[in-house]
Amino acid sequence: MSDDTTRDILARLDRIESREELRQLPAKYALALDMRDMDALVGLFPEDVRAGGGKTGRGALKAWFTETLSQQFDGTSHHVGGQIIEFLDADTAVGIVYSKNEHETGAEWVIMQMMYHDRYERIEGRWYFRSRQPLYWYATDLNKPPIGNRKMRWPGREPYEGNYHNLFPSWAAFWSRRDQGDSLPAVADPAPLEQFIETMRKGNEVENIRVR
Repeated sequence: MSDDTTRDILARLDRIESREELRQLPAKYALALDMRDMDALVGLFPEDVRAGGGKTGRGALKAWFTETLSQQFDGTSHHVGGQIIEFLDADTAVGIVYSKNEHETGAEWVIMQMMYHDRYERIEGRWYFRSRQPLYWYATDLNKPPIGNRKMRWPGREPYEGNYHNLFPSWAAFWSRRDQGDSLPAVADPAPLEQFIETMRKGNEVENIRVR
């Protein structure tokens, strides 16, 4: 077996093992968050994680999570859905993770549909969340379907729009399309491997990237 073949096999094996480790991260995040194990939760992020407000570090992130979860929720359950993982290089990757969540908050039971745009980084042989960017479709009391606009409807707050579709320009383009008549629409080539998310994003960014 040639050296090139050996290197190729080892690189493929590393990619398989990395992908499996990355698939565990959102499930670990959900379990640690719902069980309120703040040390386990912040341990999924690197030591220099950005915690908002100009602060960095796991200690600052732990304080933020503790305050947020203590003040807003009595209990939570995060149901992890489909996940797409794409590697930028051997030690960095991006992902999209669907999440359906339930929150006990006072007298209301709030359900939420969202997804995360994740950035992952491998540091000293271990994969971490570099960041989690939340993209929200709706949040509403279990007995109040979020029909209409301003689907983010938290108790004690005015309803507002989520950012569920903002990362992907196809949503707005779909609804602004003109009648094509009888002609078939043009079809783009399939996205290259490891570039499905980036191809769909078309360079779009959503402001206020933060851990959530």
